[in-house]
Amino acid sequence: MDTVTHTLFGVILYRAIPKTGMDKPMTRALLLTSLVGSQIPDIDVVSQWWDSSGQYLMWHRGITHSIFLAPVWALLISLVCLLLFKTKDWRLFWIGLLAVFIHDTSDIFNAWGTGYLEPFTQQRLTFGTVPIVDLVFWVLILGGFVVTRWKRHLPTHRVFQGVWALIALHIAVQSIQGYAIYDSAKERYEQVALAADFVPWSYQVIGKAGDTVEISQATTAFGELKLLHRLPTATQADLTDLFAQNPAARTLQQWAPLVVIVDEPGRTGLYDPRFYRNGQSFLFEYIDKK
Repeated sequence: MDTVTHTLFGVILYRAIPKTGMDKPMTRALLLTSLVGSQIPDIDVVSQWWDSSGQYLMWHRGITHSIFLAPVWALLISLVCLLLFKTKDWRLFWIGLLAVFIHDTSDIFNAWGTGYLEPFTQQRLTFGTVPIVDLVFWVLILGGFVVTRWKRHLPTHRVFQGVWALIALHIAVQSIQGYAIYDSAKERYEQVALAADFVPWSYQVIGKAGDTVEISQATTAFGELKLLHRLPTATQADLTDLFAQNPAARTLQQWAPLVVIVDEPGRTGLYDPRFYRNGQSFLFEYIDKK
């Protein structure tokens, strides 16, 4: 998910917790825990400052997003709260753990994926059933704030617990339909990947068969695939020079579920077709031929 969504998740997590009997230091610690826990896995973005070997794709959303690291993040946040607010309460650990869990788990539903099971495997876990920026989340969260203003007699934490339930329902509906589309497409292609569109219940299906990659659109699990692009891929191309001169290309091939290989007179490269827009993918690594 994008940074704004993760921040909003932290805000509504805080709002969904009943605070009866909590003193001010505890509520402040709880707010800090919810916000930091919802953001801290993305601390790996700093790795691009020193990346000189083309490994950033594997580092970003890598080990910091591992579900096995979630308790470590939660413990660190609890210790920070102890230092800043003099609060010693196990609820801060559990809320921190929940916030990190929500961040890590929500990220596996979009096309970028995460190293959810690192260090035991470097394979990216990705479902591709929810877009990275999902405006439905924003609408549901905004609706929660509107309800708390309009229906002031309703307990705030109950309203936002309801928002969380609707968010979970939205993810479930998107993912069930996405899985049905993915499962159906597997019969047509050697390799298949899914990428949710910004419009709810709309997906792009990326399938490879032989020397061709097709990008099709599906609207709901009951609709037919509509072919958008048919892309040739040079599966027999020699990529030795590409990987030697541009290490990020090897990383991209390892990171992506499938790639399109370009072998033209002027350049050799590869790109991730899940991010193919307006005739190009923003994840494209290549070298110019001499």
